Amino acid sequence: MSAGNLLTLRYPASWWRNMWREALPSGNGTIGASVFGGVQEETVLLNHEGLWHWGRKDPLPDVSSALPETRRLMDEGHYDEASWKLANALRERGYGTKLASRFPLAAIQLRMPGSRAFREYRRTLDMETGEVSVRWSDGAARYARRLFVSRADSVVVYDIRPGEPVWEDCSLSGARAEREGDPGDGGGKLRTVSGEIGLILYPSDRWGDSPEFKELADSVTIQAEGCYIRYAARNDDGEDFGAVLRIIGEDGRVHTGKEGTTIRFEAMRKALVLVKVFVGGRREDQWKRLEQELAALLDACEYERLLHRHAELHGSLFHSAALELDGASDDGRSNEELLLEAYEGEAPAALARKMWAYGRYLFISGTGADSGPFGLYGLWGGDYRLVWCHHMANENIQMMHWHANVGGLSELVKPLFRYYGGLMEDFRENARKLYGCRGIYIPAGTTPGIGLPSQIVPVILNWTGAAGWLSRHFYEHFLYTGDTRFLQEEALPFMQEAWQFYADFATEGEDGFLKLYPSVSPENTPRNFMPEDGRQLAHPMPTTVNATMDIAILKELLTHLIEAGRAVGVPEMEQAEYERMLAKIPPYRTNRDGALAEWLDPAFDDRYDHRHLSHIYPLFPGHEITRESSPELFSACENAVRLRRIEAQSGWSLAHMASIYARLGDGDHALECLDMLARSCLLPNLFTLHNDWRGMGICMDMPAAPVQLDANMGWVHAVQEMLLQVSSRMVRLLPALPQRWRRGRYAGWRFHTGQIAAEWDADTGWLQAELHAERQTDTVVSLPEWAGACSFSGEGDVQPSEQGRRCFAVRLRPGARLTFRCRPDR
Repeated sequence: MSAGNLLTLRYPASWWRNMWREALPSGNGTIGASVFGGVQEETVLLNHEGLWHWGRKDPLPDVSSALPETRRLMDEGHYDEASWKLANALRERGYGTKLASRFPLAAIQLRMPGSRAFREYRRTLDMETGEVSVRWSDGAARYARRLFVSRADSVVVYDIRPGEPVWEDCSLSGARAEREGDPGDGGGKLRTVSGEIGLILYPSDRWGDSPEFKELADSVTIQAEGCYIRYAARNDDGEDFGAVLRIIGEDGRVHTGKEGTTIRFEAMRKALVLVKVFVGGRREDQWKRLEQELAALLDACEYERLLHRHAELHGSLFHSAALELDGASDDGRSNEELLLEAYEGEAPAALARKMWAYGRYLFISGTGADSGPFGLYGLWGGDYRLVWCHHMANENIQMMHWHANVGGLSELVKPLFRYYGGLMEDFRENARKLYGCRGIYIPAGTTPGIGLPSQIVPVILNWTGAAGWLSRHFYEHFLYTGDTRFLQEEALPFMQEAWQFYADFATEGEDGFLKLYPSVSPENTPRNFMPEDGRQLAHPMPTTVNATMDIAILKELLTHLIEAGRAVGVPEMEQAEYERMLAKIPPYRTNRDGALAEWLDPAFDDRYDHRHLSHIYPLFPGHEITRESSPELFSACENAVRLRRIEAQSGWSLAHMASIYARLGDGDHALECLDMLARSCLLPNLFTLHNDWRGMGICMDMPAAPVQLDANMGWVHAVQEMLLQVSSRMVRLLPALPQRWRRGRYAGWRFHTGQIAAEWDADTGWLQAELHAERQTDTVVSLPEWAGACSFSGEGDVQPSEQGRRCFAVRLRPGARLTFRCRPDR
């Protein structure tokens, strides 16, 4: 185990009344466990990806007649009134669809008595295995608890034992023997563990007095019998959910607690606790099934054996890509120590690299082949109506998947496609009844089974870009996998339905260019439509004409449809429709500050006091604007991002801004964004928050600070963008290397048709990179200006490229390897 892949904390979870926010997470993609780390009273929160409640799905009325009236009002300049036309039409019809929320399934509660005050406390997470450990000393005795959620056996595995040595990385004293004198027990006594364990409905700090929560609490059944505890409750859909806990001890005694709901264990040399969970069905039937499954694990009921089976599956995903920065993998400092250094102004390389690994760890642990897509809380939310718990497609869910392809985790993007593909009937109904269009309209916010609009406000309802933006992810998956079946059967049908909506929705202006309206630049309002008295309103008047993002999404969608059509032989007539529409896309606009304008229509003034960076879409996440192809627009994008006010940002927008700076080739400013994120929106367990809540002036001021793990994933992607940028035209090596990352290496990273490994020393100008083509490869490789003279070896054809002095056209057949070596000029 590398110290760089170990999270170490010297404190337990401590956030008052919401300690789940600082817990250490484990998960297998379906089941999540959050370990709080208490010594005498421990809580392990359990979640399941399929457990949602308190949603409501109303029939969607046909309000498509609102669109002509909306446009008439906008044509007359009555933008405020037009903005609310569609939302008010739904409200007048009594429409009230409400998104569901994830909620906790149960909590393991453990009490272990102590004779002395704890010392030498450590709470750790081994990202290579997903194992969470809590270790401490009680007098001369030492104790250890270890937990992981098995990918192999779909079970929570919890090991409790005395006398375990701790890792040298944690700066504790060396291993002690299990037989060790204790001044409190007379000395020479065999170390054992005793305590009481149970399953409970996790209490809510916000909803405990609500009728909904009381109804849920009243449905709970807990039974302890022998070495088993059975737990169940009823969801609002009438289905049960619950768990079965089994304890297996070495020596000692087990008996039922006083209330008949817990198990007391005494004088055990070690205790192994196994928990299996269920969602749906009848509790009695599910209890019986889970007890049989737990009994079937009897032959493998050694903690190390169960861990090995799980770690093989987890490790193959976690080690699919590797990164080293300036020797950071040998840095064994605790999270608290790393954060303290970041608070001095610069995140150390060890923290930057650990955050890259941690984001990947969360993604791997929080979604799986048979689960839903990764959510804003992963599988570790601890309340019953979580703030912004839904899948949000105007930035957040996209950000959480940007990193996956380059990091070798393309298989974990498939749940995203399955999720949105499963809601297509709702999306078609939306297009028809909201706008009178064919194709699909995807609301920004959705939850499982609820694809109808639920956020009935103009800033969300009038934005039509979600389907087009998600289409980029479908097409990117094809580019990275070469899976033509996926392209033909899943990606192209989705992209074509997204286009069908635009074909009906877009109009043609007097200048012959397409006009999209109503149009929204999430979630911003033009400056000249903000209240004159300076009052801050959530979304004063966001509905406009031709938001730059909307135009860029449509342009990208058409471009990808044309490319995909050539790949699989789409009929020429269909291709011609895309090309005709593409020819009518209006040009981007630069404002008086020399920045890319957020709205193409000059009636709307740019407002820099905002967190979203939607209008920079054609530069990032798109690849339309590059320094080589569009130098003036490239410069306008740079001006636009520099004008954004830091005080208006959020955790995720700082991560987004870091990726934009990386795409601009400015690694130092990209890293500065991550520095600010580390100082403002990182918890001790390295969960990212939506915003700072302490009045520190880096990001937007909100009294609440919701957990949002999108910034964790955004950090991963920003680091990857600094070190490797991949498009259909070019592979850029170390395109935005910060001055602070002088040496490093990465391996297992992906470009569209293969893998790449690189190693560098910027102080000497040395760079070595190997490309391994898994499919036919024709691309341009761009090398950094600081690298020395370059030579090539291996198989393939390499020629100078017209793209630039340090660019090379590369052609490789499947299986070929090509090595670039750059050495300083002598």
